[in-house]
Amino acid sequence: MSEVKNIIITGTSGLVGPLLASRLLNSSEYRLFLTDLYPPILPQNVTYPQNATLLQGDITSPAFITSLLEAAQPLHAVFLFHGIMSAASEANYDLSLKVNVDSIRLLTDHLRTTNPGCRVIYASSQAVFGQPLPSGKITDDVLPTPESTYGCHKLMTETYLTSLHRKGYLDVFIARFPTISVRPGKPTAAASSFLSGIIREPMAGQECIVPIQDRDFKSFLASPKTIAENLVRTLKLESDVLPVHKRVIQFPGVSVSIQEMMDALAKYGGEDKLRLVKEVQDGNLERILRSWPTDFDLSTAERLGLVVDEGPGADGIVGEYARSLTKA
Repeated sequence: MSEVKNIIITGTSGLVGPLLASRLLNSSEYRLFLTDLYPPILPQNVTYPQNATLLQGDITSPAFITSLLEAAQPLHAVFLFHGIMSAASEANYDLSLKVNVDSIRLLTDHLRTTNPGCRVIYASSQAVFGQPLPSGKITDDVLPTPESTYGCHKLMTETYLTSLHRKGYLDVFIARFPTISVRPGKPTAAASSFLSGIIREPMAGQECIVPIQDRDFKSFLASPKTIAENLVRTLKLESDVLPVHKRVIQFPGVSVSIQEMMDALAKYGGEDKLRLVKEVQDGNLERILRSWPTDFDLSTAERLGLVVDEGPGADGIVGEYARSLTKA
């Protein structure tokens, strides 16, 4: 019988943490410690719910970090998903700095002492990029130049964690997420929130405000299911698949226009749902959105065995969400 692996997952009152937990709790191989400032979510209908411990607390508190790490020993890996989203970070710089930068430094500084060499997987974002961007797909060689508080703080944390890996203190992978769509539940404080809302709200009979009046505008998207699958695959990667000073993996996604999202909404929800999509320009959100890349070269992700949503366009992403509604 293989040894049970203890794993901490932060940000588990959100979307990605519970999604990953639902995958790992279907295996007897893992014992999970789920934490967040708000009550962590224990996924339903998993095989081993008894293998999850829920620990609510403030991840910016050194005392809570100490108690969290003590509870999870012996520790195999940490997934860092907590954070302040893009629009909320822009509105509150100091809170973003405290949560998106300082809390990661505090936790990993403790971790490199208590569990040197521990696997750390950090959720970053395509918001680390800014204009001007080269034409075509963004490769691993393009220099990030963020134009938002959120992107800046994500890049600062990427650099810090990479230095911890280079020094041999921790075993780090940085997962740069595409925009996740379609997110279930309520809208978030992210500039990209409408990229889920454009499908989710009309299919629930509610209006969605699209803050940009350009149906050709493209975004780089991945479904929740694909993000969870690629996180599990990243957990199992050998450390030496990337250089010690380059620890970023651009997670796969598909480049999709607003028009393609609307076409998929009509296909899976009905033409009548299109009347619930309202296009109202918001200059502040549009500035953030247009600073992000719209497509990426996936050579590294493909080499590492990560998967991508099926197309064409938004068909696979929206189809998956529509099917999830019939199972609810």
